[in-house]
Amino acid sequence: MKNIVAIWEVNLSDGLHKIEFEHGTTSGKRVVYVDGKELIRKEWMFHLVGEETFCIGATKTKATIHIVSGKGYAFKYSLEIEGKSFSKYVENRSKTTNTWVLSLDGQNFTIVLEKNTMDVWCNGKILETAGEFVDDGTETHFTVGNHDCYIKAVSSGKRREGLIHTLIVDNREVPELAQ
Repeated sequence: MKNIVAIWEVNLSDGLHKIEFEHGTTSGKRVVYVDGKELIRKEWMFHLVGEETFCIGATKTKATIHIVSGKGYAFKYSLEIEGKSFSKYVENRSKTTNTWVLSLDGQNFTIVLEKNTMDVWCNGKILETAGEFVDDGTETHFTVGNHDCYIKAVSSGKRREGLIHTLIVDNREVPELAQ
């Protein structure tokens, strides 16, 4: 019987990953599951507090679960992603990525642009892209199935806002997923 004490869902460029943490508060047992697969198992730990570090996703993103004692015989669990608290990571991710969800030929696709590297992901796989400069910005071209796609980057005209990224598929703009 699993004693899951914490669950997090982490959205990475290669998709959504579910992290589950099992903690036996009498035995000290610790088990970390990512996407239903057991990554770490430790039995009979004498220290009931501490941390467990592991990697998730295709990019091997570093994650750490912190276990601290709370009031009485309770424990608190927190997740850190790439050295940031989970909430800070989620907030930062919305600034460093753009995500679009679309349906083509009866199939759903999730397109993610990593702004810091200009990598483009589709359904968990990184795509081959070709960048080109155009009159009002840049275009990053790629294909999804038999469809021509590009992400257009243009200046917002406002220093604080930076660039605006727009996904164009078959010459039609695709609205961005609200984060």
